[in-house]
Amino acid sequence: MANPKMQIIAFPMPMQGFSEHRLILVVENDPDHIATIRRAFDLGATPYRLEILADGQQALAFLQRRGDYANARRPDLILLALNLPGKDGHQILAEIKADPHLRRIPIVVLTVSDRDEDIITTYALQGNCYVIKPADRDRLFQIVKRIEEFWLGIVTLPLE
Repeated sequence: MANPKMQIIAFPMPMQGFSEHRLILVVENDPDHIATIRRAFDLGATPYRLEILADGQQALAFLQRRGDYANARRPDLILLALNLPGKDGHQILAEIKADPHLRRIPIVVLTVSDRDEDIITTYALQGNCYVIKPADRDRLFQIVKRIEEFWLGIVTLPLE
């Protein structure tokens, strides 16, 4: 008897008791990558709120609710580039994971770097995963959709 193929289909569903849209913090400074990421989330079945910041210092101010970001909501997921002005992605990752109020936020490092040193450093700093951005926009779109499916459709995320 042949084994039937099992297909898993993920549908993004709101967390129990979660009334607002999920918030994804995108820390990215490449306008083309930002447009592709925004398009991927905009075409999803579930509405998401994206907060897009192009500078490492701004990202930390947002997360720590300082200055203009005093009323910022804690993100459900962070997509983090490594090559950023202000503070680079590894510095941001280190500060987030050292903060007991922020360390549970999942962080997907989404970067063009394929350097072993960057990969090792990311995991040493407790990044949740490391994804190398392809040069092709359509391929990047598909990768972002898979990140959405996994992190926002399958995984149970911690509440604040």
